[in-house]
Amino acid sequence: MSVTMNPKSSAPVPLNGEARAFEERFPFMRPTLPDLKDVLEEYQSTYQNGILTNSGLVARLEAAVAERLGAKHCVAVSSCTSGLMMVLRALGLSGEVIVPSFTFFATGHAILWNGLTPVFANSELDTWNVSPSDIERKITEKTSAIVAVHLYGNPCDISALEGLAQRHRLKLIFDAAHAFGSAYREKPIGSFGDAEVFSLSPTKLLVAGEGGLVTTGDAKLAAAVRAMRNYGDIGAYNPDWLGLNARMTEFNAALALRGLSLIDAKVRRRNSIAHAYTEILSSLPGVRFQKTHPQDTNTYKDYSIHITPEVLGMTRDELANALLNQNIETKKYFYPPLHQQSLYAKFHDPARNDLSQTEFLADGILSLPIYESLPDETVIAVAETLKRIVDSKRGGQAPAVKPTSRRVATKSARRAAAGG
Repeated sequence: MSVTMNPKSSAPVPLNGEARAFEERFPFMRPTLPDLKDVLEEYQSTYQNGILTNSGLVARLEAAVAERLGAKHCVAVSSCTSGLMMVLRALGLSGEVIVPSFTFFATGHAILWNGLTPVFANSELDTWNVSPSDIERKITEKTSAIVAVHLYGNPCDISALEGLAQRHRLKLIFDAAHAFGSAYREKPIGSFGDAEVFSLSPTKLLVAGEGGLVTTGDAKLAAAVRAMRNYGDIGAYNPDWLGLNARMTEFNAALALRGLSLIDAKVRRRNSIAHAYTEILSSLPGVRFQKTHPQDTNTYKDYSIHITPEVLGMTRDELANALLNQNIETKKYFYPPLHQQSLYAKFHDPARNDLSQTEFLADGILSLPIYESLPDETVIAVAETLKRIVDSKRGGQAPAVKPTSRRVATKSARRAAAGG
């Protein structure tokens, strides 16, 4: 695990004439990877045999994931996006699909790729996940499915969503891109709904470089996705499905296989960082935090806060710029929401679908750095710097900052970069 600094970062404006919180900008995210020697050892025989795609290591990964998550079937694919695309096609959907607008646009892309019409639903103000009650208001005779998102790794209200899907005879798909390692009522995410689809990209907890996983209890659905990831061909050179090349390479599978043993520690570390951030920032007025049910496990793929500017005394963008001036990079995951993006705006009628709740969430969201190798001192320094910025803006007396929260944080990161 390591944290590196960027010596070429631009010099920020000091806060109240003081030295900036960090001398150099540090990464917003950095994946924790298994030892390369272990990955190459896993991959060596496959490489020597010359079978580099969708072979023995992929099958082993699928079996290991299915066992870990309690899923009947697991299909490894090239990405979460391709997995969602193929699942929607395999389910034979038509008409409208209800989806949260507050999500990464790949969720919506999978719907559009299949010629389906997205209908946007609001997200809850506490969990930030899609609102089951708002979904129910959007169901029409044209609705064929619900696509829900475990946002930032926080499990959805699965019980309510499964009840909705059953009552209205709808398919239920979970975009679980952030949720490998999450649990709903102490049961691993991966066996709910008609299918769940995970991402294994470098920003996630289980990293394959690039890749995705489809888990399902439906044998026919799993078989269809297996065919579609190989152009729709099951081996007879006579495609049953209109598929694509969405196969996972053996190296990607080797990387993910070696990373499976790291997941539990990653989840614990991210929860520890999230707790530290929340504890320090909870005294700030106008700052709210994502709520996770006490029996659920959130991976905190992202740690985000929500800013209400009228209460805090500054906007989200003002705070983000002030933090950047202290060499602290943040993100706005996910702003703007889908219905405000050019590709999706035509599917939203403000007169018929009030998404002001989603807009309130997206307008105030700010994601802070979180990854396993981020030193405690750096986490504390980020949070304390944020508080100092807010206090300064509000005209209050800036709190004293312990030396370990400033320069020492940078030194700690340098030690981590050196392996210390």
